[in-house]
Amino acid sequence: MYDIENYYQAESVKDAVRLLNEHPDARIISGGSDVLIKIREGKFAGTSLVSIHGIKEIQGVKMADNGDIYIGAGTVFSHITNDAIIRKYIPVLGEAVDQVGGPQVRNIGTIGGNICNGAVSADSAPTVFSLNALLRLEDGKEGRLVPVKDFYLGPGRVDLRQGEILTYVIIPAKEYEGYHGHYIKYSMRNAMDIATISCSVMSKVNQQAGVIEDVRITFGVAAPVPYRCTKAEEALKGMKIEESLYEKTAQLIREEINPRDSWRASRAFRLQIGGEIAARALRRTVELAGGDRI
Repeated sequence: MYDIENYYQAESVKDAVRLLNEHPDARIISGGSDVLIKIREGKFAGTSLVSIHGIKEIQGVKMADNGDIYIGAGTVFSHITNDAIIRKYIPVLGEAVDQVGGPQVRNIGTIGGNICNGAVSADSAPTVFSLNALLRLEDGKEGRLVPVKDFYLGPGRVDLRQGEILTYVIIPAKEYEGYHGHYIKYSMRNAMDIATISCSVMSKVNQQAGVIEDVRITFGVAAPVPYRCTKAEEALKGMKIEESLYEKTAQLIREEINPRDSWRASRAFRLQIGGEIAARALRRTVELAGGDRI
């Protein structure tokens, strides 16, 4: 049973902003894979909805002249996975969102919804953090450009103000050029399960010197919000690409992340798995860069 008071269909971003301001208690809906479930469970019972589904201006992926990649917030996961720009320049993002739910969810769920939901288990979140993504928020006036690391405020809470709508996830060229990425999601079941813990790694390899020039490591379900392991990142920069690099990675991660006990997994288990998947993801990025031949 879906207890919905009113349903409004926005024809454009401008129209969506207007509807949100006219109906301040309304919630945005696009694919509905998160919102409708919460309504059915009674958490959003009696709410009104402003649908942004079908607004063409926030769908699809495009590249600006300067190389920045713009991903429309209304772009569904399956489109992102199969998009030519994503596959060529940031395939790690396509691989990450391809692990969301099942095919049905991936064909209706959007990256904007995944981010704005504020769930620490969101499969897109660790990778957009490691890519230092920027979020374009429109309010019918000047709007805002917010680093994704500042957007998450707490479990299920994001910095989306009254009358605002997320329109684009922007990946600046300097944040992906020369980098390779890999995402690992650990879950109790292989199919249609949320992450017990997840990790996305981006690295830049100095082939000539045989060292890690730069690395970014972000975890999901290791803190109240997606967590960048900045201490480990700094310690790993400049390290030689050899087996001790991956052993050191696992050690540093276990010292830095602070997952909690839950019915899904214990803290100790998440620490153990966290170190392992971070090391594996880093190894894979080095392989993708050709660093396995150093």
